[in-house]
Amino acid sequence: MSNLFPLRVRGAKTLRRGLSLVGPVDLDLDENSTCVVIGPNGSGKTSLLTLLHGTARLSSGSIDWACGTQEARHHQAFVFQQPVMLRRTVEDNIAYPLTLRGTPKAKARRQAGIWARRVGLDAMLSRQATVLSGGERQKLALARALIASPRLVFLDEPCASLDGRATREIEKILTDARAAGTQLILSTHDMGQARRLADQVVFLLNGKVHECSPAKSFFTAPATPEARAFLNGDIVE
Repeated sequence: MSNLFPLRVRGAKTLRRGLSLVGPVDLDLDENSTCVVIGPNGSGKTSLLTLLHGTARLSSGSIDWACGTQEARHHQAFVFQQPVMLRRTVEDNIAYPLTLRGTPKAKARRQAGIWARRVGLDAMLSRQATVLSGGERQKLALARALIASPRLVFLDEPCASLDGRATREIEKILTDARAAGTQLILSTHDMGQARRLADQVVFLLNGKVHECSPAKSFFTAPATPEARAFLNGDIVE
């Protein structure tokens, strides 16, 4: 099995209606780390994740995965801040990625049951996914992303608007996935969460990578005054 990493990004940029959403970005990411992307609102966190994942168009520059783009995308999943719920049961929502890949329905549903137990939704398998609470939807989205054993999962603000208990439960699912070998790249506005989960931090400002460093050094001694101000809770523009 070939490796996705190292990932090398050079001058990558995405535009919408002629306006730059993020970039140009230069970035190097290696395997065996959880990368957390932080920055002020509007700094381009979501755009960077979708650009790396391939759901945002690369307008210029290059994004080079170690195994090639098509294979890398096959081994990825993306969890959005507001997950889309199919108008189906929880069981069928979780099983959906497997059925797309041709897994027999009965086997896909058995796997969905296993993942529902892992994320605490086993009592809700027959419930319509569209009536779930925010925290339950996020758990379903994580189970649906992880059921196909991706080697990398992108997560855009996975705990936005969730209370402390739901956040703790989501983080436990993420740390378990990481321990099982799934690499994570996620954005968050929660600096406590960033400190708990990050091995590497990417600090975005005005659509550009302003700083990229190991989490320990970033949080103890950020290299730039903008990063220091952001960590202090100041308004950074």
